[in-house]
Amino acid sequence: MRVHVVSDVHGNAGALARAGDGADALVCLGDLLLFVDYADHSAGILGDLFGAEAVGRFVALRTARKFAEAREFSRGLWAGLGDRDTVIAGKVREQYGRIFAAFPTPTYVTYGNVDVPTAWPEFARDGVHVHDGTVAELGGWRFGFVGGGLPSPMRTPFEVPEEEYAAKVAALGRVDVLCSHIPPALPELTYDTVARRFEKGSTALLEAIRATQPRYALFGHVHQPLQQRVRIGRTECVNVGHFRAAGRPWALSW
Repeated sequence: MRVHVVSDVHGNAGALARAGDGADALVCLGDLLLFVDYADHSAGILGDLFGAEAVGRFVALRTARKFAEAREFSRGLWAGLGDRDTVIAGKVREQYGRIFAAFPTPTYVTYGNVDVPTAWPEFARDGVHVHDGTVAELGGWRFGFVGGGLPSPMRTPFEVPEEEYAAKVAALGRVDVLCSHIPPALPELTYDTVARRFEKGSTALLEAIRATQPRYALFGHVHQPLQQRVRIGRTECVNVGHFRAAGRPWALSW
C-alpha cells in the first residue's frame, strides 16, 4: 500500500492534480484556501481584491505581530468593497471549485485552520472522503483525522476551542496513523524559522501520541519548521511539508 500525504495546499491546484500519481490514495491535511500569500502579495483572495501594495502593508503588520492594527487596516480596505461576507464567499467558492476538482480518487481530507467547512458539502464528490474526529481504514491501517486549528491571534476561519479539539482527538481511540492539520505541542515542531514565531500546537495530540503510540503522527501548518521529524516513543511525528511551495507529496508505504 502506498499513500501520498499533503498539507497546506493553499490554492496550488495544478500540483495537487499530480499529487496522487503512483499512490493508492491521497491524504490531505487541510488549508486548501489561499487568503494571503506572504511571498507573493498579488496572489490569494486579498491579492485579487486589493492588490500587492495593500496586501504587503497588511502582511508587514501581521509579521510584526501588530494584529489589532492589521485588523483595523483590513477593515478600511473592506469598507469600499460592499458586503464583505458575500465577496469572500464568492472567492472561496472559486478556489474550492478548482481544488476539489483536482483531488484524485480516492482522497481522504480534513480541514485546516484557514478552511471554511460549511462550504465543503457543495464540492465534495464521490471518492473524496471528508473526515474530522473520525477514522478511515486504508490497507488494513486505521487513519484517524482531526481537522481545524486552535484559537490564535490570527483569528483564522476554522479555529475551535481547546476542549472541542481534545474531544475530537479522544473520539479516534487507537489508530495507526494520527492525521491532523496542526502539530502536537512540541517547540521544535511548532516554531517557524522564517516567520520567527511559534504556531499553536495541540497538547491533546501530544498526550494521545504518548498514551497510544500510533505508528505515525502526520501534520502540516508550520511552513518552515525547526524540525520536520521527531520521534516520541515508537511514534514518528512528521511535518509533511508546505505543499503550495514544494508541490510534492510525502509518501508512506507498507
